Amino acid sequence: MKEEQLGIIVETKGHMAIVRAQRHGDCKDCGLCPGQDAMLVEARNPLDAKVGQRVAFEIQQVNMLQAAFIVYLLPLVTAFLGALAGGWIAVRTGAQSKILFQVVGGIIAFGLSLIYIKFYDKSARKNEKMQPIITRIL
Repeated sequence: MKEEQLGIIVETKGHMAIVRAQRHGDCKDCGLCPGQDAMLVEARNPLDAKVGQRVAFEIQQVNMLQAAFIVYLLPLVTAFLGALAGGWIAVRTGAQSKILFQVVGGIIAFGLSLIYIKFYDKSARKNEKMQPIITRIL
């Protein structure tokens, strides 16, 4: 399923364009996007739209769900699993402070998940299927 959004081209870079788009209902209260009511999206520009033109672009919903899972849930899940692994290691080694091992295990796993997210972000930017695409000039 694809979600179409509208925006204005603010910059072009080869076959890519930076589009200023209105926030949609899913991220209305997030606050991570620049500006009060706008977000900047880097989209493929096969129509060669120019700066200042209004365009429609599509984002694959499946890709958005996958990215949301990786960014928001993966760190929580890995921190929990790291804490479990730390507790298991503490029991196996006979450590006196099981809590310390759990905290350290959770922190290490959380840090590893952040490193994975960084690599995922780089690969997603290169993957054309993950990128929004401009579908028409309005």
